[in-house]
Amino acid sequence: MGLWNFIKDAGKKIGIGDDEKPEEAIAKEVAELGLEAENLDVKVEGDKVILAGAAPSQSIREKIILAAGNVMGIGSVEENIEAPDAKEPVFHTVAKGENLWKISEKYLGSGAKYMEIFEANKPMLSDPDKIYPGQNLRIPE
Repeated sequence: MGLWNFIKDAGKKIGIGDDEKPEEAIAKEVAELGLEAENLDVKVEGDKVILAGAAPSQSIREKIILAAGNVMGIGSVEENIEAPDAKEPVFHTVAKGENLWKISEKYLGSGAKYMEIFEANKPMLSDPDKIYPGQNLRIPE
């Protein structure tokens, strides 16, 4: 359904390149975040992750894409995850000097709505002040 680019040199270190196969490490990361998908298939070709399966909602679909893409060493995510009322996600790549307030002003019209973006990115975000340049965030409707 889509192909999204990520910054390969930014992201969470999850053990890719250690004893665990990249597919297993990414599937484990998705599961540990509590993002359930039916028959989630994860393949890694170079720095690209290919995802397929079915998610119970558009929100979970988007979070799975981000969980796989915001990993150190991953440059793109190609996905074919079915979801009810699936539509094109809106993602934002964090630039140096940005915070959720600034991002909220840009997309939601008010910086005071920054908690909406924080909530939309849980469980990947644990604190609204802990975002980093190169990280992709989902922007809620």
